[in-house]
Amino acid sequence: MIYLASGSARRRELLEQVAVAFTTLSSEIDEAVRVAESPWDYVQRMAYEKAAEGARERDRRGLVFAPVLGADTIVVQGDDIVRKPDCVAAARAALRRLSGGAHAVYTAVCLLGRDRREAVTRTDVVFKALTDAEIDAYCATGEPIGKAGAYAIQGRAAFFVSRLCGSYSGVVGLPLYECGQLLRAEGVL
Repeated sequence: MIYLASGSARRRELLEQVAVAFTTLSSEIDEAVRVAESPWDYVQRMAYEKAAEGARERDRRGLVFAPVLGADTIVVQGDDIVRKPDCVAAARAALRRLSGGAHAVYTAVCLLGRDRREAVTRTDVVFKALTDAEIDAYCATGEPIGKAGAYAIQGRAAFFVSRLCGSYSGVVGLPLYECGQLLRAEGVL
């Protein structure tokens, strides 16, 4: 059994898919990017800070000791993080930016148990050129709001992806191969 320091429904579904027993803990943290922080360092720090906050929550509540898993996913184009949109206008801008080009999706995982175990994946994704009508129709679904890069690859945005090289589950939000390696090293699997 592990604790998942995440409110993400997708992460819960992925762990359920591979039959990992877990309990969810809150992991509210400051997600601001530090000055001169690279996207790689940022996503790795976010996963660690979420796991650390989850471990503090476990201990505050007096729960049984078990490893805590934190994760974070970002979309990067060039050297810039494409932020999670909080409104339709921001989602449209992000999708226009990704349209017809390549971007990277970094997902970091951190497992705090007997030791601190971490992994970061990079998946390269290419979007087809999107029309304004496609962007508007997708935004009207509400799906891009709050999503890294303004899209959910497991949802309707699957039609936008012309090529993917790397971890599909990492783009969804939890790279299962790497998670499995961390869980095995910790003795959970």
